[in-house]
Amino acid sequence: MIRLPAPKLAFAMLALALPLAACGGGKERPKADLAASKITTIGVNSYLWRASLDTLSFMPLVQTDSNGGVIVTDWYINPAAPTERVKVTVMILDQDLRADGLRVSALREVNQGGQWVAAPVKAATVQKLEDAILTRARDLRRGSVAG
Repeated sequence: MIRLPAPKLAFAMLALALPLAACGGGKERPKADLAASKITTIGVNSYLWRASLDTLSFMPLVQTDSNGGVIVTDWYINPAAPTERVKVTVMILDQDLRADGLRVSALREVNQGGQWVAAPVKAATVQKLEDAILTRARDLRRGSVAG
């Protein structure tokens, strides 16, 4: 067995690998990446992740974990309704762009006599947020496929 010093060994391995890299069978690479989440460094679907951040961009963020797919906002007070505030959590559950790969939850509080008191969140509010995120994710995917 011949032992080469580390730099020469690396060069020899590279020299052997280069001719094999050209053996693609003449196939072209696809122009659009339909499974972007499979090659990114984040652990969840990249379209859902980007769409969630875009949709919640008006709210201050407390926590973002792209590997776990969790986004938590801080309390947001709408200037038009200063006596109530909302906090949102988005969980991306899958690497595929699917409606059931997204879960949104919200907390709502109202100010009563200087104290913030828990109040119910309308189911339609959470549904509208999910729809907005999914619509944005589809638009992002369409844009990457077309472009």
